[in-house]
Amino acid sequence: MELASFAIRCLIYIMCFGISFYAMQSFNFEKLLKPGHTREAQILYWLIVIALAYLVGQFVISFLYAVK
Repeated sequence: MELASFAIRCLIYIMCFGISFYAMQSFNFEKLLKPGHTREAQILYWLIVIALAYLVGQFVISFLYAVK
């Protein structure tokens, strides 16, 4: 049972990562960043995507376990 719970959590996090990556593509970062700092912008982009995916995943997981 614990393995199934772990698999469901991993699947939720992966789905939330994909959704947050897809959603962040619509945001224009070029207006907010300094020119010539592309590497820092990429790192910031990935950190925001990971943080957003974690927060949404935690919300979905807590919602699913609260309903059960």
